[in-house]
Amino acid sequence: MTSGVPRVVVVGNGMAGFRFVQELLGLGAGCDITVVGDEPGGAYNRAQLPLLLARAAREDSIGLADEAWYAARGVRVVAGAARRINRAGRVLETETGTALPYDVLVLAVGSAPVLPSARGLTGPNGRLLTGAVAFRTLADCAQIRALAGDASHAVVLGGGVLGLETARGLAAGGLPVTLVHRGSRLMERQLDAAAARVLARTLRGLGVAVLAGPSVASVRGSARVTGIELDDGASLGADLLVVCCGARPRAELARGAGLAVGAGVVVDDEMRSVTDPAIFAIGDCAEHRGRTNGLVAPAWAQAAVAARVVASRGSARGNAAGGSASYAGSPPVVRLKAAGIELAVLGSARGGGADVVRFTDPARGVYQKLVVRDGRLAGAILLGDTRTAGTLTQLFDRGAALPADPRSVLVPRVDAAAPVADSPVMMPGHATVCHCNGVTKAAICAAWQGGARDAARVAARTRATTGCGTCRDAVEGIVAWLAEAEPGLVPA
Repeated sequence: MTSGVPRVVVVGNGMAGFRFVQELLGLGAGCDITVVGDEPGGAYNRAQLPLLLARAAREDSIGLADEAWYAARGVRVVAGAARRINRAGRVLETETGTALPYDVLVLAVGSAPVLPSARGLTGPNGRLLTGAVAFRTLADCAQIRALAGDASHAVVLGGGVLGLETARGLAAGGLPVTLVHRGSRLMERQLDAAAARVLARTLRGLGVAVLAGPSVASVRGSARVTGIELDDGASLGADLLVVCCGARPRAELARGAGLAVGAGVVVDDEMRSVTDPAIFAIGDCAEHRGRTNGLVAPAWAQAAVAARVVASRGSARGNAAGGSASYAGSPPVVRLKAAGIELAVLGSARGGGADVVRFTDPARGVYQKLVVRDGRLAGAILLGDTRTAGTLTQLFDRGAALPADPRSVLVPRVDAAAPVADSPVMMPGHATVCHCNGVTKAAICAAWQGGARDAARVAARTRATTGCGTCRDAVEGIVAWLAEAEPGLVPA
């Protein structure tokens, strides 16, 4: 370090990288911050791209920070991809030849889409055949929307969260869609077989054909995709092919620098590389305690921890003994963002060695399951009816004891009012509305009373809705309720 100001270089201007910068600035650490991003413009909310595809969100509503935001805060933004880390000299080199000295290097490079090994998917130049798009970025979203404009049939590969949201978004626009998933059931990492069957029926009712089991063997077409061949001998015609077959942590930069890499960049509880204490990794590219995460809330929790460690006295200089925070992991909470499908999954819904409570209503497409260990919620699936999701999430997050009869928190009475978690009037102030950012009802009320009189202003003050976006309806409902209430009578 050539001066008293620590030089912090952040590689990646996605959701994790932006949140780290935002947290570090908020701590007043007085660092010289440079952000290297390989996408043009500022940071945006990648988790809400399926909403943009389905025209349920606008491009300006998913932005997190534009270039002016960084400039106003003295943060330098360098466009282009990082090429090499010189650990001995503590310099990051970009593909354009720019050399960026650092005292702290934060890797927030995210993940890259996984492509199936299908013949004809890519050409000799390695690029995808025209009409095929691996959905990951804002540019990908724009390309899919453009191709969908004159497409007659779309095939979406992958039955995970992104594939489901993409297929539903395309079908909502009137395009015939077939979802092909090589696993035995949809969302196999989150759902059991019964829930997956209900989900498949729901999708078919919304205009999405579902094929679970076969894999794509080859892609037909020369100038543009015309269809696919499956490994069971079946074929499908399609002039739009969207690949949502999962993602792999981007660890090439770290591996080239000799850092420990498993599935991702191996880090400790302070989010430091276990190889080099001057280098941190957060978000999709980080591997913590043998696990990687592709969710918003864990990435932002990691960003907050890394920022506190960097801002703590001496740690910005690479002092491995420093640090004022630690990351212990985040329990998974998955919400599906697809019109006509209500789905929330908490923790692990595998019931081995636990008590299991189920409720099903096939006529309404409802499947609900609680996994209970030692009287506490270990996991839950809420499909088709998520009215109790808020209550269950609070119990899950806090590790609180369940009632003696867990069914009482699983299925609301038919004659009951809206559950506490979903009614603005009955919802307690401490109830968490936005789980990605930990925003409570009380915080939303305080923002409203402080002058944030619409959902956009509430989001700007509290960060609510800026994560996965599934709380948007709840936030808008609370704001509408506040607008109708007498300000003096609104409980905080």
